Amino acid sequence: MPVYVHLVRHAQGYHNLSYANHALPDPDLTPKGEEQCATLCKNFPFHDKITHLVASPMRRTLYTCLLSFKPSVYDADSNPAGKKVLAISELQEVSNLPCDIGSDLQKLKEEFGDKGNVDLGRLKEGWNDKSFGGPNFPTMSGLEARAKSARRQIRDLALEYLDGKDKEEEEVHIAVVTHGGFLHFLTQDWDGMKANVGTGWQNTEWRSYEFVDFTGEDARLKETRVSWRKRRGSATGLTETEQYELRSVVQNKIEEEF
Repeated sequence: MPVYVHLVRHAQGYHNLSYANHALPDPDLTPKGEEQCATLCKNFPFHDKITHLVASPMRRTLYTCLLSFKPSVYDADSNPAGKKVLAISELQEVSNLPCDIGSDLQKLKEEFGDKGNVDLGRLKEGWNDKSFGGPNFPTMSGLEARAKSARRQIRDLALEYLDGKDKEEEEVHIAVVTHGGFLHFLTQDWDGMKANVGTGWQNTEWRSYEFVDFTGEDARLKETRVSWRKRRGSATGLTETEQYELRSVVQNKIEEEF
C-alpha cells in the first residue's frame, strides 16, 4: 500500500520579482513561471500514476497545478480528463502580506468555477482571513496546527481511495502544490531554510514523501530515499538538534514580523 505525496512549490509569481511586488494581492504567474510549469510537466515522471491533485487555493498555486499536471487534468483535446484540482485552505502561504492573502471565494468561483477542473467545495467564506487573532494569523502554533490538518486531509484522501481496494496492489500518488514557506511546516523539515527568503525550496521544485505514521494523529511525512538522493546525493540530513535550532530561528522571525 505505498502512498506517495509529491510536494511542489508553485512557479514564479509576480511577487517573486521584487519586494515592492509583495503589495500585489494574490498575484498571477509570470511568463517565466508558466515556462517553469511547462518544464515540470515535461520532466515529472509519475503523470500516469497520479491519483489526486491538491493545491493551495491561491491563484499561483492553482495555475501551477493546472499547468504542471496537464496530463492528469486534460485529455489530448484539452478537455477535462476527470481529475480536478482539490483546493485545501490549510495549504495557503504563511504570511499576511497582500501577496500571501488569497482571493475571496466568490472571486475564485468566477475565475475557476466554470473551468470544471478545480474543486472549491472545501472552501468556506473567510478562508483567506489572516487578521490578528484569526485562525490563519501567522503564529508558530497556528501554522503547525494548520500543517497537521493539511497532512491529515492528504492522508484521508489516500484512505478514501484505498477503501474497498486491494491494498497490496494499489499505489497512491498525490501531487500537492503549495508555498515555499509553508512547505517547511508541512514537512516539519527546516533543512535548507533561508530566513531571508523564507524557504529553501525553488519555484516548481518537487520532492517525494511517504507517511511515517500513516494512521497517527500527526500524519508525519518523510522524504523518500530516492527523492533525497536525487537532490542531495550521499549527504546526511540534519540532526534533531539542528532541526530544532532552525525551527527556533523561524519562530523568532515570525514573532518579530507578525
